[in-house]
Amino acid sequence: MSGEKDQVRLQQMMAPDLRPETYVYCTFQDHRLPVDLSPICTFRETEGLTAIVERSQAIQAKVPYIFEAKLITLTVHSSLEAIGFLAMIATALAKAGIPCNAVAAFHHDHLFIPVERADDAFSLLNALSHSSAPAAS
Repeated sequence: MSGEKDQVRLQQMMAPDLRPETYVYCTFQDHRLPVDLSPICTFRETEGLTAIVERSQAIQAKVPYIFEAKLITLTVHSSLEAIGFLAMIATALAKAGIPCNAVAAFHHDHLFIPVERADDAFSLLNALSHSSAPAAS
């Protein structure tokens, strides 16, 4: 299953889902993840291993963290080869002054939004998906 590539269809079918958990970003310079953490996402960089975990796990493990965020998943199955979808989303959020850290996974795109702006982002994305006109990039 390759996923949707058409930007207009992706916009109309994105069906954002706002998760209740708060997530945070942690980094481990030795590239070792503590065993008591179960990240939703990791990325290996030269400087260290980045892990995105639930804030409650980071607190319990006494791991330093930054950027408290809510997760919005765009539930449409987007193709990894879709052109401009995340750019359109990021542009719409930027125009509203909403920071966004995006992760493209196999089936869906995931947005980490600062806790205090998550409801605004969720409302904006829902309005965008119900709009009959494609968002300007």
